[in-house]
Amino acid sequence: MAPEGEPENDDAEDDVHGLRIVAVGPGEAGARLDKTLAGLLPEFSRARLQALIAEGRVSRDGAVVTDGSAKAVAGDYRIEVPAPLAAEPQAEAIPIVVLHEDAHLIVIDKPAGIAMHPAPGSESGTLVNALLHHCGDTLSGIGGVARPGIVHRIDKDTSGVVVVAKTDAAHQGLSALFAEHDIERVYVALVRGSLLPPRGTIEAPIARSTSDRKKMAVAKSGGRHAVTHYAVEKIYGPVEKPLAARVACRLETGRTHQIRVHLASRGAPCLGDPVYGSGGPSNAVKEAIAAARLSRQALHAAVLGFVHPITGETIRCESPLPPDMAALEAELSRL
Repeated sequence: MAPEGEPENDDAEDDVHGLRIVAVGPGEAGARLDKTLAGLLPEFSRARLQALIAEGRVSRDGAVVTDGSAKAVAGDYRIEVPAPLAAEPQAEAIPIVVLHEDAHLIVIDKPAGIAMHPAPGSESGTLVNALLHHCGDTLSGIGGVARPGIVHRIDKDTSGVVVVAKTDAAHQGLSALFAEHDIERVYVALVRGSLLPPRGTIEAPIARSTSDRKKMAVAKSGGRHAVTHYAVEKIYGPVEKPLAARVACRLETGRTHQIRVHLASRGAPCLGDPVYGSGGPSNAVKEAIAAARLSRQALHAAVLGFVHPITGETIRCESPLPPDMAALEAELSRL
């Protein structure tokens, strides 16, 4: 359940299931079938396609294909991809930083490198595993077996504030707040170059990339409505030609990778972003990234504010920049 559409998250493969029909043309015929299908279906690894073939889920003209090493034949191949089975997460004693907690919900300062919830191939070490240990049986199950209590998500390699429901009533109330965009969400990004004008709004629909289903992109047509308000807070390097900048982003909507996609679409991707950071920064900025030992996108969920759905209390939690981004900012300030 994702009540606000597709929140900032790292789950681009979550919906890669269903039926695929792929046309192999004369130009692709003759090569290994598994390799050919992997080239035509970039959202799947070759190993995944080999497994699907072994499971009897690939057919051509009604006949099941059983050998991935066989030569591809021109024609239509039908690939049936089952939805991943939701395994029940196990409690793990993973340390967490709690910013607020009551009987209904808990607000966590999530470090970079920890996923929000288990996924196929990564069933442990997630925030859900940690929360099951911390909260025990009080964690809400309304979000599904694999994602108990999860109302919104941030990317695995994005740090910062997230709220998790502990009861069904809180889950429903928080979901409504996110659906109505009645949540204060401020992110801090350290970006390549800067943005013009220095304060503004990026309103551009987002959809899955047509060339790589693991990526999102600004859609030329269709896509989901997405709005990011931004303000350049500081420029690093020459004012007339900034090398980098600190940008505060306020989310009005919450689509998958929204901030990263929107900033990149304006030529100012997050520093260190391995997916959307096309076009490297200057050598001086590269040296700053290396000195700070930043190994992920420089994006941090700094503020989360909302009215408590049960008590009516105003909750506003803040998180300072984590060590890697703080170190990068210090290095950039020397430029």
